[in-house]
Amino acid sequence: MKAKIIQLSLALLILASCAPREASINRLKEPVDYVNPYMGNISHLLVPTYPTVHLPNSMLRVYPERGDFTGDRLNGLPLIVTSHRGSSAFNLSPVSGDLSVVSPVMQYSYDLEKIHPYRYQVYLDEAGIDIDYAPSTQSAVYSIDFESDATSNILFNSRNGALKTNGNSVQGYQYVDNKTKVYLYAETEQIPVKTGVVKDGSSVYGETSVEGRDAAVVLTFAPGTQHVNLRYGISFISEEQARKNLEREIKNYDIDVIAQTGRDVWNKALGKIEVKDGNEEDRTVFYTSLYRCYERPVCLSEDGQYYSAFDGNVHSDEGRPFYTDDWIWDTYRATHPLRVLIDKERESDIINSFLVMAKQMGNDWMPTFPEVTGDSRRMNSNHGVATVIDAYLKGVRGFDLAYAYEACRKGMEEKTLIPWTGTPAGWLDTFYKEHGYFPSLKPGEKETVENVSAWEKRQPIAVTLGTAYDQWCLSQIARELGRAEEADYYLSCSYNYRNVFNPETKFFHPKDKDGKFIEGIDYRFSGGLGARDYYDENNAYVYRWDVQHNIGDLVSLVGGNKAFTDALDEMFNTPLGKSKWQFYATLPDHTGNVGQFSMANEPSLHIPYLYNYAGAPWKTQKRIRTLLDQWFRNDLMGVPGDEDGGGMSAFVAFSQLGFYPVTPGSPTYNIGSPVFPYAKIDMGEGKFFEIIAKNASPENKYIQSAKLNGKELNQAWFSHADIATGGVLEVVMGAKANRSWGINTPPPSAAGLQK
Repeated sequence: MKAKIIQLSLALLILASCAPREASINRLKEPVDYVNPYMGNISHLLVPTYPTVHLPNSMLRVYPERGDFTGDRLNGLPLIVTSHRGSSAFNLSPVSGDLSVVSPVMQYSYDLEKIHPYRYQVYLDEAGIDIDYAPSTQSAVYSIDFESDATSNILFNSRNGALKTNGNSVQGYQYVDNKTKVYLYAETEQIPVKTGVVKDGSSVYGETSVEGRDAAVVLTFAPGTQHVNLRYGISFISEEQARKNLEREIKNYDIDVIAQTGRDVWNKALGKIEVKDGNEEDRTVFYTSLYRCYERPVCLSEDGQYYSAFDGNVHSDEGRPFYTDDWIWDTYRATHPLRVLIDKERESDIINSFLVMAKQMGNDWMPTFPEVTGDSRRMNSNHGVATVIDAYLKGVRGFDLAYAYEACRKGMEEKTLIPWTGTPAGWLDTFYKEHGYFPSLKPGEKETVENVSAWEKRQPIAVTLGTAYDQWCLSQIARELGRAEEADYYLSCSYNYRNVFNPETKFFHPKDKDGKFIEGIDYRFSGGLGARDYYDENNAYVYRWDVQHNIGDLVSLVGGNKAFTDALDEMFNTPLGKSKWQFYATLPDHTGNVGQFSMANEPSLHIPYLYNYAGAPWKTQKRIRTLLDQWFRNDLMGVPGDEDGGGMSAFVAFSQLGFYPVTPGSPTYNIGSPVFPYAKIDMGEGKFFEIIAKNASPENKYIQSAKLNGKELNQAWFSHADIATGGVLEVVMGAKANRSWGINTPPPSAAGLQK
């Protein structure tokens, strides 16, 4: 009996010790462990997310080379992706056995794939090859295990460039476009017994260099070599610089060391925001979204120099990193404001890079879509101005505000407002300045303006609304510079959205050059493919709310608080009006639908918060939680539309934290519905902003009461100044709406907007 008691006591002790041990294991889970790069890899309609392996904002990015996640073939192995969504420059193909007949890029069946932000592992099952990979910022290492004891080979491919071998090294370049090259230097730890080139589908040994389309070289190792380690550096400056980048970052071939370093870097970056409690799925969605906000822009500085496609030259970075690959139309809305909170120094360097680009292009025009290959001038409007004033009013310094003003002004005044072009201003721009709107063509009227794309069209409502907002931002900069007359002028221009507001329908309505509203407009379907004849990618229901800088005036135009909230409700409840295949055949970007609302496209991101401006904050709280639950999930289809390198993910991160910057350029935040009971944002310099949401849960989504920095808060917004030196937002959450909280003091529209 005594023995049984002892045994029982020991068992209880073991059980008791297990519980805290499990808790300890859970506590040890770090931010990067919550990241799921596969989230959204199968698209609802257009472009999926990509499981990018990289360090935060680093020049070297890769993801698996495949046509689609649902396919079962890899097209070789990647070496560098040079732009968001782009295919890999160069390519790597390990091959066992004879190479008498070979493709420059091999296709592989694969299995057992594991992707972390800092590591990629995959088994090429039919080929019998295990792959392990880890990147640094400008270099990386591969570990390749061959199951076969036949001859092992490594092929390098440049899809349009040149490669050469020298013993165990390979170097060369690939054209990214007709003026920009990316360079490679690679070397293997194992010494090949012979090297050659690939010509006409066959290996030719003895030759050491090749040039042209699909230029490929091969390194062949001694029979029985079943393990090959490979490391490489990349550069936009030269092959020699690629070698220097490698030697600076990776001293040996220990992939575990590089992966651990990458893991540490990611934990430091993601750890800028700590979320506690809540459920595991919500944390995964949050940290995956935050990880995607670091995918770009990328730093091109290499040992104090960088190549700039904006003038085609190599420059000294003068001690400041140079960044590019930023689709500002997408990222000004939330990605830049998020970076202002957690990485002011990087945001300052990014804005400074925009200004450097403007100078290098020779016209002093602020870029709109800066990429590795230069400014592609995609989409519409000139929203770089919003990044400037938003950062400046939130305390970011380190860039020339006066020059930023000139670059933004010239980008609007001297460059045409026509979408997708960087040509000088012309007739349509003169018309806008004189009449305050971009004119539309009548149905069947032929386009006569040379620079208007036959595909992208004029997008006159999108251009008018976007430019009015940009001019408001410009007026803010002018005011900060003490240029009162110019500030007043651009402030007046910022009302131009009124010129296309139809008082009968309460929609923004295309107007012809004679000042007449186009007849026969269907606000769901008119405008052709992507509604580009009048809007852009989204229909009139989305652009009805595209007055980010003066929501208060928009409330008045629509007819007051009740009419405004009724109109929002109507949008969320108006059916597609066609079968899905017919609707999306016309509006393929307008996905993630809730009625006529599109969760899948950036112009919609601020819309759920607009109830705050019309006395119904509880509706914002309900809608935000509903949208997060419906469209952002930890699964392969867990992102509803194009995730443009942080453009949509920043909305998710902000919204899960419980606030959102509806108006970049106004240092204020709208309050939504915090998902996590506790969150802590490291704003740098020892300053922290904490969000405490008592009782927060999937059911408890409504704010019952709030305090900001210890004082009662009965409004659904707060200013950046309230948290600039650190702060605490405390909210009590409940399952049913408190319809009296926050209703009497709406968020401020743009300060001073009176007319």
